[in-house]
Amino acid sequence: MDAVFAYLDTLLAGSTLTLLFVTGFLSATILPGGSEAALLGALSLHQYPVSDIIIVSTLGNTLGGLTNYWIGLWIPNRTHGTKHGHKAIAWLHKYGYWTLLFSWAPVIGDTLCLTAGWLRMRFLPCLLLITFGKLVRYMTLVWLFTSLSHL
Repeated sequence: MDAVFAYLDTLLAGSTLTLLFVTGFLSATILPGGSEAALLGALSLHQYPVSDIIIVSTLGNTLGGLTNYWIGLWIPNRTHGTKHGHKAIAWLHKYGYWTLLFSWAPVIGDTLCLTAGWLRMRFLPCLLLITFGKLVRYMTLVWLFTSLSHL
């Protein structure tokens, strides 16, 4: 475990990566943020390996999404017997955990994570799907950035 913390300390030592982590975290919570702009800025600096940029962005954004999940756990679950509700509730009831692959989406993603906690969905599947969705998002942004920069 010490090796993991040492690696994270090394990754976040640079101010660019710290800013990238914080921006990713904040943009995944209810607070507004621009993690995409921070990601593209970090890529354009060519200071760090692309893999480090993707890891830090994904880690910050995932922890922000999990913060929403944990906040949802604090809200009493009063969904029993209700037929109508927010779209996030309907999606989570209809598609289950797979809906969390869209936790990266603007506006609805924050709500999906919050609702997953509110509905008391199991943590590990939520963690894995939220992380995977956010990872694919950042990998796609990096791919688009590198593809367009070669034009």
